[in-house]
Amino acid sequence: MSQSDALVVLTTVSSAEDAVTLIRALLDRRLIACGTLLPGARSLYRWEGKVADEHEVVVILKTAGARIDALEQAFAELHPYKLPELLALPVAAGLDRYLAWIGQETSLSLA
Repeated sequence: MSQSDALVVLTTVSSAEDAVTLIRALLDRRLIACGTLLPGARSLYRWEGKVADEHEVVVILKTAGARIDALEQAFAELHPYKLPELLALPVAAGLDRYLAWIGQETSLSLA
């Protein structure tokens, strides 16, 4: 395993359909290499002075560090939430071939 500039990005949306739409758009723009849907989440949070209790889909995105600014811009355009979650977690190490694949799929020269 090697060190990487890969990132795992977390977000949530209200439905699997919204998740697929977002992931496909990000793939088309080569901003991510992969998106994984985890349906069945339940989020409790404070919003506009009230506690919300919502069913959501967690979306895990795999990308390169060089694409995070463009991904943030795309979220502003594409994400269905007014204030979307976008948490980028660094990947300390991983399988060399997988990390290389992330880099290839999100290459700025291909975008």
